Amino acid sequence: MNKLPRWFKVGLYLTADFFAIVSVGFLILLSRDLSLAITESFLITLIIYAFLLMLILNLFNVYAMITIYFGLIDSFKIGLTTILFNLFFLGYVLLNDIPFSILEAVFVLISVPALLIGLRVARRTLAILLGYQQSNRKNLTRTLIIGAGAAAKIVIDELRTNRSLNATPVVVVDDDPQKWKRKFLNLQVEGPLTSLPQVIEKYKVSQVIVGIGNITRSRLFEILRMMEKSNVKIRRLPLMEELEKDGQKMKVKDVDVNELLGRDVIPLINDEIKNFIKDQVVLITGAGGSIGSELTRQIFTYQPKALVLFDIYENGIYDVQQELVRMNQKLQNQIPIYVQIGATYNFERLEQIYKTYKPNLVFHAAAYKHVPLMQDSPQEAIRTNVLGTYNVAQLSQTYQIKKMVLVSTDKAVRSTNVMGATKYYAETIMRHFAKQKKGTSYAAVRFGNVLASNGSVIPLFKKQIELGGPVTVTDKNITRFFMTIPEAVGLILQCGVYAQDGEIFVLDMGKPVKILDLAEKMIRQSGYIPYEEIKIEFTGLRPGEKMYEELLLDPKTTIKTKSEKIFIDRTEHIGFNEEGYQRLLRLALNNDVSVIKELFHQLNLKE
Repeated sequence: MNKLPRWFKVGLYLTADFFAIVSVGFLILLSRDLSLAITESFLITLIIYAFLLMLILNLFNVYAMITIYFGLIDSFKIGLTTILFNLFFLGYVLLNDIPFSILEAVFVLISVPALLIGLRVARRTLAILLGYQQSNRKNLTRTLIIGAGAAAKIVIDELRTNRSLNATPVVVVDDDPQKWKRKFLNLQVEGPLTSLPQVIEKYKVSQVIVGIGNITRSRLFEILRMMEKSNVKIRRLPLMEELEKDGQKMKVKDVDVNELLGRDVIPLINDEIKNFIKDQVVLITGAGGSIGSELTRQIFTYQPKALVLFDIYENGIYDVQQELVRMNQKLQNQIPIYVQIGATYNFERLEQIYKTYKPNLVFHAAAYKHVPLMQDSPQEAIRTNVLGTYNVAQLSQTYQIKKMVLVSTDKAVRSTNVMGATKYYAETIMRHFAKQKKGTSYAAVRFGNVLASNGSVIPLFKKQIELGGPVTVTDKNITRFFMTIPEAVGLILQCGVYAQDGEIFVLDMGKPVKILDLAEKMIRQSGYIPYEEIKIEFTGLRPGEKMYEELLLDPKTTIKTKSEKIFIDRTEHIGFNEEGYQRLLRLALNNDVSVIKELFHQLNLKE
């Protein structure tokens, strides 16, 4: 019945209700003396009664109910509406001298709502019986539900009635001792939550759904940590904060990688950011990339005067442009969006952008970021990451930009690879122009790996899992810092507010994550068992790759900002040398492979 069109279902209920109501009238006639004939007035009154009652029920949205979830509140609604209508209609019958006894009136008051409710209870009962029948099918995903409350009931009902989910609930786990060893919707309740690994093993569970409606994010992280080593896929209902803020529906969703890592959202001072962005012309280089595209989305919400998007890759920036056009239409905004193709290392093309659009703020996200690829193409890394940054910084000064913010990386600290070294040099260039104090404020924002960004390990692992493995990890002990793309961009904007004098902002990113642990969690979350169903292979460190990353050379040199998660690195950079910079560019533009050693020499780093 679930696949039938809605109008057809409503028609079935209208027909069933009509015959149920009319049958009550005929039962009354059968109970009377057989010598009494069926009068025309009685029949007309009965039909009018049936149609009027169904009209009233429709006005109260009874025919909009999803009857497979029919419950006490729905029953009360039908019962109260029907009884009140019956009282009104019986008064009409008595006033018009239509023959009707008190006993018959009582019968109508009881039987009509009972029949209407009974029809819907029968539908709900049928759905439950079919659900139990489905539960006995083989190859269903055995599912554990966390929580024995109202939200968990929604989850269990959905699993039992929606065959497309291909899952069956087998046990419930709750922290309330009063519920332990009792039945919840005919499922055994176990507890406490700290026993989750044992319960998962006992009931041979392969999926866990967190079915608690009022759970906090910190409590969710605690629960996820309890199942770190259990080979189960974890899903959950939306958190209360998500329902309130984002308007999400009460629907089961997958736990994402960010939640598996236990990363909380970094608080931002949105009013400051809005005042910083509002009514400004904002230029974003690399606007088609992972960071650049999210910058455009978030900046767009703060109502800039115009957005200028600049990128060398046409496909990525085209997608961003179309997304912003849709957002403009949806929000009925008139924010101009200017999309321009070009490279930051092309000074003439970049200057044309500055002259034409006269930006007030510049976010420089254009860069090559892939470590192994840049080891093999150091010339391009220098041309984009170094020359490109110099051009943006110089033009920002020439055209009196209020602030320029450079997107940097933790790989710039004590770098052992070309990509990191070029980003360190980009920071040096930014500080060089900041020291000239010619009206433009400069800053760099340094952070670790971004979850799900282009070229990051998350999409790679996901693809490898989809192909059946193996998942490749360079070393079992390698670690990295992680954050989400929205977090990274929120940090960039917040630091843009603080930027004054060539600061390098760094984020307290918590503890670094073991890449091996991340791979194992992603395999489990995909419904597989690590090392058994999906293999993990160790490939060894790639050229220029480090076992761990650092955000600071010396933590003692940091100072706090207004945000508890954002700090300023006061470590001295090497001084910028114009002659060395020009020599470096000549090596790169001439495709001299010795550029790597020359670059390391320029930065006083070891090979």
